[in-house]
Amino acid sequence: MSSVLDKINAAKEFIQSKTDMVPEVGIILGSGLGVYADEIQNKTIIPYEDIPGFYKTTVAGHKGQLIIGEVHGVKVAAMQGRYHTYEGHNLEDVVLPTRVLKFLGCSSLILTNAAGGINPAYKPGDLVLIKDHINMTGRNPLIGPNIDELGERFPDMTRTYNPALQELTISAAKSLGFEIKTGVYCGLLGPTYETPAEIQMLKTIGGDLVGMSTVPEAIAGNHMGLKVAGISCVTNLAAGIGGEELKHEDVKEVAKIAMSKFSNLVSALVDQIGKNK
Repeated sequence: MSSVLDKINAAKEFIQSKTDMVPEVGIILGSGLGVYADEIQNKTIIPYEDIPGFYKTTVAGHKGQLIIGEVHGVKVAAMQGRYHTYEGHNLEDVVLPTRVLKFLGCSSLILTNAAGGINPAYKPGDLVLIKDHINMTGRNPLIGPNIDELGERFPDMTRTYNPALQELTISAAKSLGFEIKTGVYCGLLGPTYETPAEIQMLKTIGGDLVGMSTVPEAIAGNHMGLKVAGISCVTNLAAGIGGEELKHEDVKEVAKIAMSKFSNLVSALVDQIGKNK
């Protein structure tokens, strides 16, 4: 058995020793969005540092714990915060939580993040449905020998963000009285924010949003056959568009302001997933 499978199974077995609930929907919560965990009922909370193979998060706004419980009667497993390649982790470790969610029983995965808005139609506080991504990191979590137990060697990425989940997200937003915008997410390594010239490049190649996460998890989830949905909270205008200096504190603050709308949308989407099994 590969060391990756050993890590996945060790984490899975530890988590299952803490709860007998089998989650159907996995949720990964990005910067400033972790308070969504308050929406989860009948929950078991497990700090990352207690789980074999997991790491303590180091970025402000990422609490670093796994929460398993229920939302609208649907069993969920929420990662309250993530870790990133720019923190010094390799991609195998960055996507370990995604893979563990699949092995725990999840069939759907909701990825969320705080992102910079490249598209001029976006404003801070907007929620945007990710319809596709551009991997600008130069890295891929599937590099190395393929692990057949996880998926095939050359997974198709045409529908990385599941069309049915996109429709359910649009429907969930409409049920809450708003039309969610859609866009292409550009994933960069970080930890620096982008230069204005880099943002112009991303805009030219079709990017609407920019951030430092999500892409590895989307690739790993797609590889394993998870149905993936992505939602970005636009927390700032990207470099050179708004003319303001970018600060992580501002990112967290805007995410905090948008939390009510974000929480309602994710809960409505989980409800839709539960009703459309």
